[in-house]
Amino acid sequence: MEKKTVFITGATGGMGYESLKQILEELDKLNVIILARNSEKNHKLLASYKELKGLKIVWGDLLNYNDVYKCVENADIVLHIAAFVSPAADYYPHKAMKNNYGATKNIIEAIKRAGRADSCKFVNIGTVAETGDRMPPIHWGRVGDPIKPSMFDYYAVSKVAAERYVIESGLKYWVSLRQTGIIGPAMSEIRDAIMFHNCFDNVLEYVSDRDSGRAMRNLCVFEADGTLSPDFWGHIYNIGGGEKCRIDTYHLYKELYGALGITKLEYILDPKKQATRNFHGQYYLDSDKLEKYLHFQNDSMQYYYDCYLNGLGIMASVAKILCKLPGGQKLMGKIISRSFDKLAESEHGTVHFIRDNVEDHIDAYWGSRRAWEALPDDIRDMKHFDEWDKVIVLDHGYDENKPEKELNLQDVKQAAEFRGGVCLSEKMETGNWTEKLKFRCAFGHEFEASPRLILEGGHWCPHCENKSWNYGKRAKVDPFFAQVWSPLHEADELREYPKEAKPEEN
Repeated sequence: MEKKTVFITGATGGMGYESLKQILEELDKLNVIILARNSEKNHKLLASYKELKGLKIVWGDLLNYNDVYKCVENADIVLHIAAFVSPAADYYPHKAMKNNYGATKNIIEAIKRAGRADSCKFVNIGTVAETGDRMPPIHWGRVGDPIKPSMFDYYAVSKVAAERYVIESGLKYWVSLRQTGIIGPAMSEIRDAIMFHNCFDNVLEYVSDRDSGRAMRNLCVFEADGTLSPDFWGHIYNIGGGEKCRIDTYHLYKELYGALGITKLEYILDPKKQATRNFHGQYYLDSDKLEKYLHFQNDSMQYYYDCYLNGLGIMASVAKILCKLPGGQKLMGKIISRSFDKLAESEHGTVHFIRDNVEDHIDAYWGSRRAWEALPDDIRDMKHFDEWDKVIVLDHGYDENKPEKELNLQDVKQAAEFRGGVCLSEKMETGNWTEKLKFRCAFGHEFEASPRLILEGGHWCPHCENKSWNYGKRAKVDPFFAQVWSPLHEADELREYPKEAKPEEN
């Protein structure tokens, strides 16, 4: 069997490094190329791999087209894992767009220039943040639901632009895998104001760093040995850990702090410091689809709790002992909450938004100052959602039971109308999901897009997407989008939030 060559981006990051380690166990089947920044940190991280036969390390930058081309010209599979992620991406919107969209564009253009557009397999790692806030009762979702990055989430905005570019790239073999929250040591070490953006009743179907790496390894191995079904390619999938990785934020904290012996969460959690919306997350109705192809789901949330305790080291034992003493829980809770106070008061912190009356952020994260004022002061007085198993399946505006090969122009026109727009094309080859058709959105913007992008991807008008978050106005004219806005917002919430960074800048 001829070896396949895999090019991995982001191999020094969390998911990328885990993927690299597992793929390097398969060097009898695969050759590996990675592109890493020429930094002291990366040289130290990769020191033990520099002489490894079957691995080629290229020192360079994804934003340097020539560096990218060196890696792509002989690659059979590209795992594009690299990303400039939140919370840093939210601090530097233009950098996020340059890195997440610009790098993706560089890779795809290099694949084409190398004459590999019909042979190279391109794997794009997207994000659950593309579909944004899916608070209860619409907390179950699937691929094809509306694209809706949360306000000020430039990581999501840049990844939406990148995914759109991938789907419409013209590559014969591509796939976009929307990654969820990754549990592991890195997540347990997060110390940032973003912790206060994650609402108590928000949900995520997490996946471990180890399982993410396993998914990438299996994809490459199955492709190399010919057991990966050809119908895997040309689609979008959600990466999730399955049922044992589903949890809401409140119960995540309950388990986490419970492991330290803290059962009285009122000593740590303050409803007035936590956002009540505008984060991202959902339980997946369709994470089994990717599992059937890649067989990667193994870990449960217990893995994360173990990582958290291991990260604390001896302090975990001290906390457990202290919490058994009279007044110990209160003291431990005060220590923990005080360690987070500076984060909540920082530029991106919820306390700062309220204290300094940052109106657009107040509206985004609570709805209004009045809504924030109505929150209880004590977590024990907060009523939590509990109908987690109740599923509301969103309507995608066309007959999804029809075989793909039977999709016709009437189906697309029906879907466009459900999105408040119109399909302007009068001809379409039946069953052709990649042919670009002409559309007009409810605001009069005309654009071209494929059925794959619109119907399967949940994308819509690029002009609206690139200009602003105009969700309240859009929901009034777009029944498809209203499904993910109206259940969570008042009818008079019409604030439009301009976007700083746009893909056309790159």
